[in-house]
Amino acid sequence: MCGILGILGKAPVAPLLLDGLKRLEYRGYDSAGMASLVNGRIERRRAEGKLSNLARLLEKEPLPGTVGIGHTRWATHGRPTERNAHPHSSDRVSVVHNGIIENFRELKTELEAAGQVFETETDTEAVVHLIDHHLAQQMSPQEAVGAALQRLEGAFALAIVFAGRHDLMIGARRGSPLAVGFGDGEMYLGSDALGLAPLTDRICYLEEGDWAVLTEDGARIFDNQNAAVERPVTQTALSGALIGKGQYRHFMQKEIFEQPAVVGDTLQVFVNPQSRAVTLPDLPIDFAKVPRLTVAACGTAYYAGMVAKYWFEQIARLPVELDIASEFRYREAPLPDGGAALFISQSGETIDTLAALRYARSQDQTILSVVNQPESVIARESDAVLPTLAGPEIGVASTKAFTTQLTVLACLTIAAAKARGAIDAAREAELSAALTEVPARCAELLNHDEAIQAIAHDLAEARDVLYLGRGAMFPMALEGALKLKEISYIHAEGYAAGEMKHGPIALIDETVPVIVMAPSGPLFDKTVGNLSEVSARGGQVILITDPRGAERAGEHAAHVIEVPEVDPLVAPLLYAIPAQLLAYHTAVVKGTDVDQPRNLAKSVTVE
Repeated sequence: MCGILGILGKAPVAPLLLDGLKRLEYRGYDSAGMASLVNGRIERRRAEGKLSNLARLLEKEPLPGTVGIGHTRWATHGRPTERNAHPHSSDRVSVVHNGIIENFRELKTELEAAGQVFETETDTEAVVHLIDHHLAQQMSPQEAVGAALQRLEGAFALAIVFAGRHDLMIGARRGSPLAVGFGDGEMYLGSDALGLAPLTDRICYLEEGDWAVLTEDGARIFDNQNAAVERPVTQTALSGALIGKGQYRHFMQKEIFEQPAVVGDTLQVFVNPQSRAVTLPDLPIDFAKVPRLTVAACGTAYYAGMVAKYWFEQIARLPVELDIASEFRYREAPLPDGGAALFISQSGETIDTLAALRYARSQDQTILSVVNQPESVIARESDAVLPTLAGPEIGVASTKAFTTQLTVLACLTIAAAKARGAIDAAREAELSAALTEVPARCAELLNHDEAIQAIAHDLAEARDVLYLGRGAMFPMALEGALKLKEISYIHAEGYAAGEMKHGPIALIDETVPVIVMAPSGPLFDKTVGNLSEVSARGGQVILITDPRGAERAGEHAAHVIEVPEVDPLVAPLLYAIPAQLLAYHTAVVKGTDVDQPRNLAKSVTVE
C-alpha cells in the first residue's frame, strides 16, 4: 500500500518521480502527487485517481526543481480526493507517508490549540504540523524530525523535505518498509528497490525504528533512540528497465502466461533433474526433530499454505498448524519447544505476516520464509529464506507468485519427508520428476486459453458463483473464488465439497454456476456425488478435471475444462491456471480494472 519516492538530485525531478511512481503502481493506490523545491519554496501537484491524471496535470502545470518527493496513496483516513492526496505540506515542510498514525487525533487537538491549521481528513497532516511546530520553535530540521518521531504512534514510512533546504531530505520508518538509495552526488528514498531501480542499484534498507538524514554526500542513519548507527549497503539485482506488458493486454494476463517459465526457474534452484532429488539451502532446522510446523500467511499466500498443510501432513507426516496471519497472534497460541514457523508472502512486507513472524520469534521458533523479494523485511528477519523466482508481479491479483510459492512448498515438503523417513529415495525421485514436468504441463493448459475465454462469457452474467473441491482442491476452490471476486466483483465462495449438504446447497438454482475442481483419484467419486446434487437442482456445473475425470463425469457438466493427469502432489499447480484464466477473462468481459481492482493493494503494509 502507498508508494513513496524521494530524490535529492541534479536533474529535473518531476519526470523521475513520475517514472518511479509508475513502478510502484502495483502496490495499489487511488490518488497520487509530488512536491519539489522551487527556488526554496515547496510546490505541489496532486490528482485523484490514476497516475495518468497526475501526468496530464504536469503537462499543463509543469513542476520544476531537482529535489522532490512523490507518493501513490491508498486511502485509510479520508476519502481518495485531491485534497487528501499526498504530499501534505506547510510553508516549511512537506511529507509523504505510508502507514497509519494511530494517535493523530490527540496530536491534532494539541496542535490546533497551538495555532496549527488543518485542511484535510488525513492522519498524515498531523505529522506535517508536528514537524512544522518544532521548526517554529527554532529547531533545526533534524532536531524537529527527531522530536516528532518520539511522539508518533503507529506504523509509518516517511519522506520529508524542507523549504529552503535543497541539500536535505529525511526518511524514517516504523512498521512500514523504506530503502535509501545511493547515487553519484545524489540520494534517494523509496518504498522498495523496484521503485529505485532506474536510479541506483546501491540500496540500504532501514531497520525498524531507523531514520535517515540524506545529503548529497550520503546518509547518516539513527535508531529509535536517536543514536547514530551503521546499516549495510547492498547491490540489488533488480533491473532498471520499466516492466512492460509486452504483447499482452494486461499485466495479469502476462503473468499468467509467464508461469511455465517462472515455475521452471524456481525448480532449477531446488530440484536436480539428473539425480531427481530436492536440494535445499542449508536450513537451521532438522525436520526429523521438528514436533510441529506453524504456517501463517494472508490472502492467496494463505491458500498456498493450506495446500502445503495437506502436503506436509500426508507426505512428510509432519503436523502443521495453519493460521491466517492477521489472526494468529491474537490467539496467543503456545508454540512447541524446538518448533519451526513458516511464513509466506509475495512482497515480504505484509504487516500482519510480519507481526505473526515476530510473535513466533518471541516463542523461540525457528523462522523460515517463502518470499518473492529476498531483500524484504520478512526475509531479513527470517532464519532462512526459500525464494520464489516469480520476478516482479505487477497485477494486484496474485498468479505467478502463487504457483511459485506452491513450487517451493512442494520442494520443502519432499525434503522434510525425506528427512523424517516418510518417503524413500525412489518416492523422492517420483515426486521430483512430477515437479519437473509441471512447466510443460502448464504450457499445455495455456494453449487452450480460447476455450476458457468462451466459458467466461457465461460466467460474467452470474451474480453468485460457488467453487467446490476436496482434499488439496479445497484450498484451490477458495483461491479460485478469491480470484473471481477480486477482479470481476462477482460474489464467489469456495467450499469443501463435503460441506454442500451443510448449507451451501440452499443457494443452488439455474442462475448459480458451480465450478468443481476434481482430479480423478481416490476422492473423485465423492466429488462426483456432489456434482450430481448440483446438477439435479439446476446448477450450471463447470468441471475442471483430467481426461479420465471428464470421461466419467462430463455428462453432468455444462462445461468441462481438461487438465493434464499428473501426480496428486503437483495437481494444485496446474488447477490454479484455469481458475486464474476464468477470473481474468470474466473480468475482461465485465470491463473491470483487471490489474488494479478497486479497493485492493498489492502489498498490505497497514493493519
